[in-house]
Amino acid sequence: MTHLAAHDPGFCRDCLTGQPDGRRRCRSCGSPRLLYHRELYDLSIAHIDCDAFYASVEKRDNPDLADKPVIIGGGKRGVVSTACYIARISGVRSAMPMFKALEACPDAVVIRPDMEKYVSVGRQVRRLFEELTPLVQPISIDEAFLDLNGTQRLHHDPPARILARLVRRVEEEIGITLSVGLSYCKFLAKVASDLQKPRGFSVIGREEALAFLADKPVTIIWGVGKSFAATLNADGIRTIGQLQMMEEGALMRRYGVMGQRLFRLARGIDDRSVHPNEAAKSVSAETTFFADFARFEDLVPILRHLSEKVSARLKKQAIAGQTVVLKLKTADFKSRTRNRRLDDPTQLADRIFRTGLNLLEKETDGTRFRLIGIGVSDLTDPARADPPDLVNPQAGRRAAAEAAMDRLRDKFGKTAVETGFTFDRPRGRG
Repeated sequence: MTHLAAHDPGFCRDCLTGQPDGRRRCRSCGSPRLLYHRELYDLSIAHIDCDAFYASVEKRDNPDLADKPVIIGGGKRGVVSTACYIARISGVRSAMPMFKALEACPDAVVIRPDMEKYVSVGRQVRRLFEELTPLVQPISIDEAFLDLNGTQRLHHDPPARILARLVRRVEEEIGITLSVGLSYCKFLAKVASDLQKPRGFSVIGREEALAFLADKPVTIIWGVGKSFAATLNADGIRTIGQLQMMEEGALMRRYGVMGQRLFRLARGIDDRSVHPNEAAKSVSAETTFFADFARFEDLVPILRHLSEKVSARLKKQAIAGQTVVLKLKTADFKSRTRNRRLDDPTQLADRIFRTGLNLLEKETDGTRFRLIGIGVSDLTDPARADPPDLVNPQAGRRAAAEAAMDRLRDKFGKTAVETGFTFDRPRGRG
């Protein structure tokens, strides 16, 4: 963890001047943004996160928004994609229903997401990452892990200073800010990047890992969500320090494979490598409705439309998926997820839709839904996808028809061909 201590190596994050003896202001430029740590020049795994990314891009492009609370999201029935730090002070959070966000921050400027613009800026940032090291593992559009081991000879600086120079360059050339976590493993690099947002640069070394983690909640461990945290709490486990006192065997008997993860990460043990260009784990599409729907016949055309979007993405990315996942959110914001594994992987909208339809039938019991989504996981090589179905010749005819529709849409546009399912579909967002 970043701290001030005499005789620890350090430098100024603004001008990169080296700092002796734990000074509190830069001896060269007077900046208070000094970084000291005993292991500062021995660590090489970084997690970098763009600060309030969508909102930062919008503020960059419209300076009039600089001092205003900004929320990126949909209409009153949508949810918050992200919010700037001014809005967060009022209690606005990502994934919060928009009406609640506006209750918390009524003066906020609400901007609909411009994903094309955000993707473009994200690619600019990633290119700068890749100038430093080929070992860049994107996690999302606005964050990535970097392995800078072995880069000192090329850049003539240790990783910590390379990263500080990168942060300054992104601010100057792209106009957004970053937060950096530096450690010896991915888990603690990610934890460190969240410590001092925005414009943070935090360090967690090997020597302090156990003590640093001891009083932290179990929820900072990768894979411990609300449901599993509730299970741990019911067993009396709330802090990582409690996990550090337990034996690996006992944790595995109680929690299976997850017990081993708890044992290792609680001790700062994480041997996962940084994998560049790691493939996505799923492909999905979803929409939030302008009005709640309960009737099966209202949901069917929306499900078909989303299935076609997922299929198009699979085909474009040359991948296939073997498990179809249906997502629903009720009017009172409770989520339902249902999935079914197929005999063979698929890229076809028809198979995704019909599998999702079967899952949906069991959920339409009068419950009102505000969101529906469909997707596929267990991604694999498309060469294995959609073999001829000798038992059901109709499936082959539908596949051939879909291929013909794809050719027409490629030539004349996405709306050149509509199915009976998608024609006059109810309006939703997304």
